[in-house]
Amino acid sequence: MQRHTIEPMSATPDRALTDRIVWIDCEMTGLSLETDALVEVAALVTDFELNILGDGVDVVIRPPDAALAQMGDFVRQMHSTSGLIDELASGVTLEEAQRQVLDYVREWVPEPRKAPLGGNTVGTDRGFLARDMPELETHLHYRIIDVSSVKELSRRWFPRAFFAAPEKSGGHRALADIRESIAELRYYREAVFVDPPGRTSEELRALASRHVVDHESPVSSTATATATADGADAPGPADVVGSTPEEQVR
Repeated sequence: MQRHTIEPMSATPDRALTDRIVWIDCEMTGLSLETDALVEVAALVTDFELNILGDGVDVVIRPPDAALAQMGDFVRQMHSTSGLIDELASGVTLEEAQRQVLDYVREWVPEPRKAPLGGNTVGTDRGFLARDMPELETHLHYRIIDVSSVKELSRRWFPRAFFAAPEKSGGHRALADIRESIAELRYYREAVFVDPPGRTSEELRALASRHVVDHESPVSSTATATATADGADAPGPADVVGSTPEEQVR
């Protein structure tokens, strides 16, 4: 795992300090906010170059017996295979888990509402954080960086990059999944984003002028985006059907 060697940040604002991302992944007994429980939460903070800061934190939480009892067979098998289910009996409380994660996050992002939440399909995780760890959730900026969105757009516009993406083997453990999400975004940054420093300001102004929405004109008259150089490899129905269920979920 790549790590920075810098010390926790001072109060001096600059790009290296204000462009941090708080990556969080949760494991649950299911996806229902009404009946399911958090069983593991992990966090890593990265700088604006996606370098990992510190060692991160990974906490197993003991869920209520009722949440364990109603856990579906698929999820139970998943957590059994990963070894997580054997650790639940010795897990900590939600309050202790929140404290440990917040201690790490505040070490690198002391000011609230500055760093966005990063992850894969991270809206689900945020829902459980808002319910069970509100102090942690409100420390994060309301914006999110969801690698799943980058992945879905790449599948449509840069299919070669999508189908060549690195394989995952995190096995549904929270910290391993986060590390893979960060690695995935690093890959897409190199594979589909324009190399820095990017287009000139003049080119960008001209590009922006082509994409201003005229709200007085009919929706159907809005010009479609021009095909990219990668368009020759645009995925057809067979490519979309061929993606695995696991890829569609995460």
